[in-house]
Amino acid sequence: MKNKVSVLVIIAMLAGIFTANAQAPYKVGIGVTAGNMQALSLKAFAGSHFAFQVDLGTKVTRAATKNTDLTIWDLELNPNIMFEGLFGKGLYGLVGIGGSIGYSWNTFNTGWFVFNNTRSDFGKCGANGIVGLEYKINAPLAFQLDFRPGYGCLFAEHFDMHYFDWSVNLGIRYTL
Repeated sequence: MKNKVSVLVIIAMLAGIFTANAQAPYKVGIGVTAGNMQALSLKAFAGSHFAFQVDLGTKVTRAATKNTDLTIWDLELNPNIMFEGLFGKGLYGLVGIGGSIGYSWNTFNTGWFVFNNTRSDFGKCGANGIVGLEYKINAPLAFQLDFRPGYGCLFAEHFDMHYFDWSVNLGIRYTL
């Protein structure tokens, strides 16, 4: 009984947070990002300054470590929690943290022929920061430019690699 009451209290608090959008530029935005990451993007405001953004897409990363220099293709989910404040009319600054989880692969050409390719598959996880600007126009559109520096980790059965993972993105969203 005590656990059910706790769950109901948590649900009520979350519902209150998500309905208190007095000063947020919009409630929910759905769109795309382009840049280092091409993704579908969803952003929702929880209160007047806090937002939650989730991007699902692909990215090409060049990871250099002491022994390897790889070009890696990623399919990843990148959720971010951010604080967003008003700079001026329609212009907002944002800063926050996030993570990434996904699937990565690369292909090595091991010979003269196209059929001599070797493919490696990896799991991917990481953590990132996010800093940027968002501009909300009078129409139901918002534009976002952000930089996401972070840490990435590729892993397989007998392999792991840690690297600087980053992206610069321009997003456009239809807002509600």
